[in-house]
Amino acid sequence: MYVLSDPHIPDRTAAVNGTGPDPTGRLRSDLLTVAGWGVDYLAVPCNTAHIFIDRFREELPVPLIHIVEETVAACQRKSPEGAWLLATEATCKTGLYQRYAEKRGYTFLEVSPEAQNDVTEALTLVKAGRMTEAGDRMRNVVEGLWRIENLDIATACTELPLAYDASGLPRDRSVSSLGALSDACLRVLYGTLYSR
Repeated sequence: MYVLSDPHIPDRTAAVNGTGPDPTGRLRSDLLTVAGWGVDYLAVPCNTAHIFIDRFREELPVPLIHIVEETVAACQRKSPEGAWLLATEATCKTGLYQRYAEKRGYTFLEVSPEAQNDVTEALTLVKAGRMTEAGDRMRNVVEGLWRIENLDIATACTELPLAYDASGLPRDRSVSSLGALSDACLRVLYGTLYSR
């Protein structure tokens, strides 16, 4: 397994909001670099990056295991009646998950702007290493959502599964995008030898 961690990729949400540079070129260059190392598959654990990766996905010389496709499929298996979507503002704003869900006949419920602010704060707290606060913020958001509709939670941002894990909420009520991507990579690499 090779890992390319590039801290110079421009902020994806800022790009979507028009307040920062477009990361498409850097993402393409990094993925082509990894492909050039001789890998059989590519995977990117950032959901929001796929807004831009989808622009050139067909140009990649090796298959991309797509975090959004895999998370939607995992949600549909676990919670066929639908799920709450917790993600970055940019991921929600662009309808990235909704497009892939629609292809499968699946439904995500979207949070209010106020709840989205709390989701953003939770992921920011995770980045700052303030896990207890992130968990508290996540618990408040999720409990509020469950009062509206008691559906499982899709944590569709790299930091959000960590905030959910720190929340004390039931682990079996969420679908982690990181878990869905990891499971998909193992299935692709090991086939029937791997089952969860």
